[in-house]
Amino acid sequence: MKRVVLSVILLMAIGVRAQDRPNVVMIIIDDLNDWVGVMKGHPQARTPNIDRLASQGMLFTNAHCQAPICGPSRAALLTGLYPFRTGNYAQLNDEDIRKSNEVAAKAEFLPDLFERHGYLTMGVGKIFHNGDKAKVFDRYGGNFDKYGPSSEKRFRYDPKWFPEKRGGTQTDWGAYPTHDSLMTDHKSADWAVAQLDRKYDKPFMLTVGFYRPHVPWYVPQPWLDMFMEDSIRTPAYDPKDMEDVPAMGRQVSDVPMMPTTEWMIRTGQWKSAVRAYLASMAFVDAQVGRVLDALDKSGHAKNTIVVLMSDHGYHLGEKNRFAKQALWERDTRVPLIIRRPGGAVGGRSGASVQLVDIYPTLADLCGLKPSGAVDGHSLQPLLKNPGAAWKHPALVSYGPGNMAVRDERYRLIRYEDGSEEWYDLLKDPNEWRNLAGHKSVAKRFEALRAHIPKEWAASSKYVKYPVNDYFEARYGKGGE
Repeated sequence: MKRVVLSVILLMAIGVRAQDRPNVVMIIIDDLNDWVGVMKGHPQARTPNIDRLASQGMLFTNAHCQAPICGPSRAALLTGLYPFRTGNYAQLNDEDIRKSNEVAAKAEFLPDLFERHGYLTMGVGKIFHNGDKAKVFDRYGGNFDKYGPSSEKRFRYDPKWFPEKRGGTQTDWGAYPTHDSLMTDHKSADWAVAQLDRKYDKPFMLTVGFYRPHVPWYVPQPWLDMFMEDSIRTPAYDPKDMEDVPAMGRQVSDVPMMPTTEWMIRTGQWKSAVRAYLASMAFVDAQVGRVLDALDKSGHAKNTIVVLMSDHGYHLGEKNRFAKQALWERDTRVPLIIRRPGGAVGGRSGASVQLVDIYPTLADLCGLKPSGAVDGHSLQPLLKNPGAAWKHPALVSYGPGNMAVRDERYRLIRYEDGSEEWYDLLKDPNEWRNLAGHKSVAKRFEALRAHIPKEWAASSKYVKYPVNDYFEARYGKGGE
């Protein structure tokens, strides 16, 4: 309370009224890759509401997370700091984010920045990895059933069924439950809609976190009925794809708890799994639509910035995997849309931007001054001119020493042992041909290599790495 009062006094002293600042609605979707319709990642995707938002604002077609797994990606987004500076490389509890090292300790969470400048902050669902156990929102609507509701009996997959599998996962898919109203995301949308139906005497920041299409890919039957299984198109897959990936790359990306593409093909379930993911996307898109419709009807829309993103991507069979937790394109590329009052309509930018850029962008758009340095860059120049020069590649890390550097065309992946992968995404969008060592492109990748940090923060003692031999040898037993 004292902080809010002091903030209001400060705003009055400098002649800025909090009421004049724009509202913000931020929507974070879990495990949504680049298959959304407007990004043309999958020809059968049905995401009319996300597509509608893109047509009303700016779509960043080359946006990337800072870590290919929920906890550290969200920590980076909400602090504006890279994992290689905070040590938050893997899963961690919300309340531990600022305990990792001195850099993390100085972080100001994004909702706290808004509160300090006189905003009412509200949130619901999965925002941090655990919802809001960091307790940063003035008003938090709850996390409901988290990934549920979950069936007591698995339908299609459980690592416990296979003696060679180890580690746990919620990966499964099927028609469950019977009604949309039982779904966590439907309840979160209900709460968000109710908040938008109110009037406020101060600007607000409303953050809505949706779970689908995170596993389990459970949705009521009508959503599955939108997609005929026999006609489902599976993504491109080359059984020899991993042959030119260095040993370290295979170790880092190993997910021994997850199904493989080979298993999916052998058991005839690949189309079924892709169908369930597409259905989960369609379901969450409908919840996004409910929030957007409520905003547009509320009277708040004319003075509200809307930001929509995913926390990371997901493989649905490419590279013999059904998982995130790797440094390839489909793991790191995410939808990112910004709609602002009076801003560009239907704009597109192919610049290599990052989720860590959202913090300084919102601060810039709302006229807020962060309490300390942040690592991202404001996207304001690209919002004004999507063709503006942009010299900042996206940096994605997964454990100390492992990083992907992505510019507008190329992806460099470097592992802690110095081994590398080089990809020309224009000519090789599936990342099937590792160009590492090819002289014809060596200068381009040397330039990308210059962005890899020379110093890496030690891994936080609070993080838990997913189960695989590589991470267990370095950091001990982890979890999903």
